[in-house]
Amino acid sequence: MSQINVELGDRSYPIFIGSGIAHDPENYRSFIASSQVLLVTNTTIDPIYSKTIESALSFVETLDKVLLPDGEQYKNLNTLNAIFDGLLKKGHNRKTTLIALGGGVIGDMVGFAAASYQRGVNFIQIPTTLLSQVDSSVGGKTGVNHILGKNMIGAFHQPKSVVIDTDMLKTLPSRELSAGLAEVIKYGLIADQEFFSWLEQNIEKLVAVDGEALAHAIERSCQIKADVVAQDEKEGGIRAILNFGHTFGHAIEAHQGYGVWLHGEAVGAGMIMACKMSAKLGWLDESIVERAIALITKAGLPILPPEDMTPETFLKYMSVDKKVLDKTLRLILLKACGDATVTSDFSDEVLHEILQGV
Repeated sequence: MSQINVELGDRSYPIFIGSGIAHDPENYRSFIASSQVLLVTNTTIDPIYSKTIESALSFVETLDKVLLPDGEQYKNLNTLNAIFDGLLKKGHNRKTTLIALGGGVIGDMVGFAAASYQRGVNFIQIPTTLLSQVDSSVGGKTGVNHILGKNMIGAFHQPKSVVIDTDMLKTLPSRELSAGLAEVIKYGLIADQEFFSWLEQNIEKLVAVDGEALAHAIERSCQIKADVVAQDEKEGGIRAILNFGHTFGHAIEAHQGYGVWLHGEAVGAGMIMACKMSAKLGWLDESIVERAIALITKAGLPILPPEDMTPETFLKYMSVDKKVLDKTLRLILLKACGDATVTSDFSDEVLHEILQGV
């Protein structure tokens, strides 16, 4: 088992990464403050992993469980209330610990519930998808979607720990694995050119669920994210680079309907749009664009947005993106592979060309 620390002073926490580590009680014991725990998972994950986690938590006096429906379309305030119902009906106090067992949807909702319940309680992340292991489980971003925008309602609330069991990826559908690879590729493009080259050399192993390759990709991704979060916890500056491709991607998700395109699929297409725009501005060498297209294609991800999306539909959703500041749209673009920047230094004409697919 390897360990990465997210350094945030008295709110620092470990990320444990390893094979078969989810069943070990010692990975939870010191992060649970009282006799109460609420395990939250979904109907897909519950029959696969809940018994393992419940067995590992056998030392807990009161272990309750809430089951949520599975899917991005359920990441909303209505579903969130099911968690609060479970906490209140079972009499959980402000020393309770919530445990998120699932992908990014579960992690985001449980984190938001933990941030809100009695004005803040502890929670632990056990991410079960590649996307959640390398991205959403780390950094304390929690929230739910609104019909007009993704993740527009939420809070920053850091977990007490993150337990990443790489064996859980063995049961992950190939489409979900590809969606996670989008976020892995993102880290190479925005922060580590050598890691991007490593991904090009090892993409076939990653798609084939090679344990050693996946462990390295997860560890490097988590280290990059932990370093960025330590510098800028609440996205006042550099942390925004983690949203590379997401402004375009979130627009795709919102327009298609949450869950029609997986988050990673939308981000894959969004990253290519961001790369093309960076090149059109004269910042990024065209060879990097071609390499990104090749890598994202090999990962099994789309490189073009849906055909029915016009510049007007993109702009409708991009106008409510969290990176809009004083009515000015900011995008994360690349100066080079491994060098991302947050900028509004582009013309409407260039943006329109990208949205048109020119």
